[in-house]
Amino acid sequence: MSQVVDAARTFFQHLAAVGWTALGFGLLFHLLRLVARIPAWRNILRASYPDSRVRWRGVAGAYFAGVGVNSILPARTGDLLRLYLVKRRIDGATYPTLGATLIVETLFDTVVAGAILLWALVAGLLPALNVLPNLPSIDWHWPLQHPKLAAVIGGVWIVVLAILAIVGARKVREFRKRVRQGFAILSRPRRFVTGVATWQALSWVFRFATVLAFLRAFHVPATAHNTLLVLVVQSLATLFPFTPGGVGTQQGLLVYVFRGASISKTALLSFSIGMQVATALLSALLGFASIFLMLRTLRWRKLVAADEQRAYAREG
Repeated sequence: MSQVVDAARTFFQHLAAVGWTALGFGLLFHLLRLVARIPAWRNILRASYPDSRVRWRGVAGAYFAGVGVNSILPARTGDLLRLYLVKRRIDGATYPTLGATLIVETLFDTVVAGAILLWALVAGLLPALNVLPNLPSIDWHWPLQHPKLAAVIGGVWIVVLAILAIVGARKVREFRKRVRQGFAILSRPRRFVTGVATWQALSWVFRFATVLAFLRAFHVPATAHNTLLVLVVQSLATLFPFTPGGVGTQQGLLVYVFRGASISKTALLSFSIGMQVATALLSALLGFASIFLMLRTLRWRKLVAADEQRAYAREG
């Protein structure tokens, strides 16, 4: 992590050299990317709950809240908040169905990210397995350096999976029915393509534009090839959610994939840190504004815990 800290320090020391116009466009494209994903998830939810009213405002608020929390907390914590918030806005919604909609939401992204990774693999741009442990700032070192916190994060996910397994064992038939309900839109491929894939394709266009603008803002050659390399790194970083936004993983991989380019390591790391800081701040502002507007409080963890206790008491 020392290289990431040094890059962050260099970034803040050279703010005057940042291209602010390009950075502004980068943030605008980042916002448009997030907005473009909202109708895709809403259409998945509408197909799962055809008899319920699925308001755009409620879905947008839940989505922004989840993205905002994910930008500052590890282990995709924001996804749990997103499910909680949208469940409050859809009559009859259940967590198994809502959880399944998140899987459907990732299908198109998986195909696109897989195609980009395949391109990088064929081109020999990715590190070999024997190289991975030696890359700087890769955050699979993080669990070894912070074993207690890593154990807590792992424990939380084990508990969540165990609860789901218990619920599923007790109500297998009902559980499976609710999970299938979340995949309802896949039974109508045309609706999936027009209502989900097209919006997500647009979000990838904005994602590409975001990276391109930030490369220009930090005076790194803003080419299509370099943009694709950054997208490869971002896709790989999501596989290791030990830190918010994959910070550490992105920086270590970025230095490796650009190893043959005549770009200084400091410039690459400053670009990566700068883009993560700027987009995380925007996402966090949108997220916590959405939490406050939807819950009238920023102490969402206590509210979620209280609601879950009441629900458990009713079931008991």
